[in-house]
Amino acid sequence: MKKFLCFFLFLSLRIHATTVLFLGDSLTEGYQLDKEDAYPSIIEKNLKGKHPDLKVINGGVSGATTASGLKRLNWYVKAKPDVIVLALGSNDGLRGMNLKESEKNLSLVIEKAQAEKIKVLLVGMKMPTNYGEPYRTNFEKLFPTLAKKYHLPLIPFLLKGIGGNPKLNLADGIHPNTEGHKIMATTVQNVLEPLL
Repeated sequence: MKKFLCFFLFLSLRIHATTVLFLGDSLTEGYQLDKEDAYPSIIEKNLKGKHPDLKVINGGVSGATTASGLKRLNWYVKAKPDVIVLALGSNDGLRGMNLKESEKNLSLVIEKAQAEKIKVLLVGMKMPTNYGEPYRTNFEKLFPTLAKKYHLPLIPFLLKGIGGNPKLNLADGIHPNTEGHKIMATTVQNVLEPLL
């Protein structure tokens, strides 16, 4: 009987998938792209060799702001994610929302995740240069401030090397194309993999 229980325990540990939730907006969803071309799916494909039990949930929703973060996380907690890639905030900035509210919303998501023993990878954003100061500067400071407060790994800028490059974006100049998503995948994967 003991041997059977030990074998069952070993088997249950072997089949436990490492689940990564990407909680984001249209940049994460893969706006106007096939689902498999969005950067979360690219990361899943890239890491399957080393992490065959990896499961990725793309929780990107177009137009999402930080205000929706906690409610959405409460739903996704049922899937028992091990890591959350928190990539919300760009729509707050584009809409000129109150940054104190954005900070509060992101803090609630982070605190909920940490209470559930879920690792958090925070993804930062920057505003286009045509947005006025000091709002733009304060927006960009939001992410490193939260990362320091909650001791989180941080990706300073999701669109590093992509923003403003027409060859890597759709015609709207805001959302990355398939080539842009490949670069985003590399940017995120480099910081995410050590957390798995």
